Amino acid sequence: MGSVPSFSRSNSSSTNVTAQPTTACQDASARELERHLEVFRYGAFDLTDAIRPALSLPVVPRQGFRHDCYRDDSAGVKVPVIMAAASRERLFDLFIDLIDPLGQVVDVVIETSHYGSDGSHQDLYREHIDIPVLKSILYDYEELLLNDGCAGIAVLNPAKQQEVQFDEHKMMIIYGSTLDTYEKILISHDVYIDPKIKFLTEAEHVHSSSEKYYDQLMQLATRLGIDGIE
Repeated sequence: MGSVPSFSRSNSSSTNVTAQPTTACQDASARELERHLEVFRYGAFDLTDAIRPALSLPVVPRQGFRHDCYRDDSAGVKVPVIMAAASRERLFDLFIDLIDPLGQVVDVVIETSHYGSDGSHQDLYREHIDIPVLKSILYDYEELLLNDGCAGIAVLNPAKQQEVQFDEHKMMIIYGSTLDTYEKILISHDVYIDPKIKFLTEAEHVHSSSEKYYDQLMQLATRLGIDGIE
């Protein structure tokens, strides 16, 4: 997505989970899974409806950020990255604040894996949109952006070579050099550095979406003036 390729989405399972039990054991397992998927609070951390950890809870969701690095050895590219997770109640406002340092005119990319097979996705790109206009539109689609596990958005400034992703896992992924400003914004939202933090993307997890969210995502793309919608 955007000017820098996204991290891979390994170990993910898209769309809603359903079960067709045929035995008492399977029936018990289905009920256990259903109860697990209803859990959204882990300590002080609230998940959105978009994603859940696997039943075995390989990673317990929590708030924080860490530094990473995107590498493309074939192109000789090495880009500093911040990866961050925040509790639901502060997540959208955090994203809105994180896109401010990109400048007054940005590019925006909507990513959708609706109806994608094997984790494939489509990127819908809009160049040169004023930040106040973009923010106004995004506020109208806050519920969608928080809760659709098959949709993500990135805002970028190619001239600055910086990008802020609000991905389908509802994580913040920030690419570019000189990321100090973004660190300060994260800390101002009580999201603190934790070099040992693990994210749901790094273990088996489940995505959730719906036809309603797909329709809203297409409406958002239209509002943003994006062509080439399939």
